[in-house]
Amino acid sequence: MTRGTDAALPRGTSLALIGKGGVDRLLAPVHRWVWADGHRRAQKLLGFATTEADSGRDMARAAECTSDPLLRRLYLRHSQDESKHARLFTARGNAILAALGAGHAGSRFQADWLSPGERGLDDLEVAGQGDAALLAFLFLSERAGARRFVVYGRVLGADPETRDVFAQVLRDEAFHTNYSYAQLRRVSPTRHGWHLAWAWLGRWWKAYLRLASAIGGVMGAVLLTVQYFVLLPVFALLAKRSSTREPPGWVESRKAGVGLLRSQY
Repeated sequence: MTRGTDAALPRGTSLALIGKGGVDRLLAPVHRWVWADGHRRAQKLLGFATTEADSGRDMARAAECTSDPLLRRLYLRHSQDESKHARLFTARGNAILAALGAGHAGSRFQADWLSPGERGLDDLEVAGQGDAALLAFLFLSERAGARRFVVYGRVLGADPETRDVFAQVLRDEAFHTNYSYAQLRRVSPTRHGWHLAWAWLGRWWKAYLRLASAIGGVMGAVLLTVQYFVLLPVFALLAKRSSTREPPGWVESRKAGVGLLRSQY
């Protein structure tokens, strides 16, 4: 990335492994619309804070599980960074809500699938992962999050305070991306490419499951709506027409040639 390409990038940040934003850069107009609503912006920041806090706990667990002293120190640093990010996002989100006031009615549509934050460890079983597998996943996750934060910094020109928060977070994300890749090559010098490919496939599989779940939810809602407003009235009408053919009151039922039982004994 050339000097002066983006004012949202913190000075001295190494972004060699991050890239220029990928698909999120092409979707900058969409991100600009998503982040334009103040209430939605605050809620998204608070959602990011929850994800970052969860990631901090996962990285602390990773530090407990690894037997590599260097990785233990890096994981602990990573955990502290994620906790700091959670505080930054929480403080900024609450500040935006306070500035908007209690009477502000923002958009209920959060567009999380259009402008997500980090995915965290996606409920990854940290204790069951080897160092190489965890580092590969961290590299891909942190790089994706950093790319999004670069784009979010670009579209927040009207909110310099939030843009500065992303700039602070991006500095740490760049460090996480760089250290995870360097340590992956250290612990698995010959198979690091395979670990990256496997982690990439895992991320796409989870993305597919999230998409399938969302589509299933929409289809279920559509089918239930059709049943309620189309099929149910038809059955109700048929039942009503059928009831007009029935004689009123109780009707004595007899089988052919057999009278009704007068007693159960």
